[in-house]
Amino acid sequence: MIENYVKYLNIITEKIERFFAKQKPYIKCKKGCSLCCEKGEYPWSEIEYKYIMLGFSKLDKNLQERIKEKIKKVKEDKKNFSGDGRFMYECPFLIDKSCSLYEYRGIICRSFGLMVEVEGKKPQIPFCCSLGLNYSNVYDVERNCVSPIMFKETGLDIEPLIFNVSYKMLTDDTFAEGFHFNFGEKKPLIDWF
Repeated sequence: MIENYVKYLNIITEKIERFFAKQKPYIKCKKGCSLCCEKGEYPWSEIEYKYIMLGFSKLDKNLQERIKEKIKKVKEDKKNFSGDGRFMYECPFLIDKSCSLYEYRGIICRSFGLMVEVEGKKPQIPFCCSLGLNYSNVYDVERNCVSPIMFKETGLDIEPLIFNVSYKMLTDDTFAEGFHFNFGEKKPLIDWF
């Protein structure tokens, strides 16, 4: 089943990478920027968990221990969490501002950073836009939309686009059936440990 998931993942990743390439003037993602990994909930399906743990098993034992310590700390923090809303945490696989399992990363990690179409809602802009990063050169924060005026001021020919790459859509079992696997249960990454 993992082999079939990897085939699906390769196709999806190739498409997502093309979307990022089309939006290059609006994307500020680069090595060393780990904001998207520093505070989140990270939805994760059962097969994604199995795949990342396959990668984990191949890591150096010292790195495995560092990750296990981070998992332990996040689980303890979650147990003691009494705030309103969702529990947000740093991804336990983020080590020294870099993903220790980049090739095995989840689907949410592969698509984050693009403007995403979400069924029945306004397009979802990456949170880093408000920090002067992705799409910040065309996104009017006050009006909560892409600004035609700001776009015109960029002088770019490439329009900022919205992509149908929401986590819900990309992990729909309809896609998985064509590759002969299923995503299984979905929950926050930390809840798989």
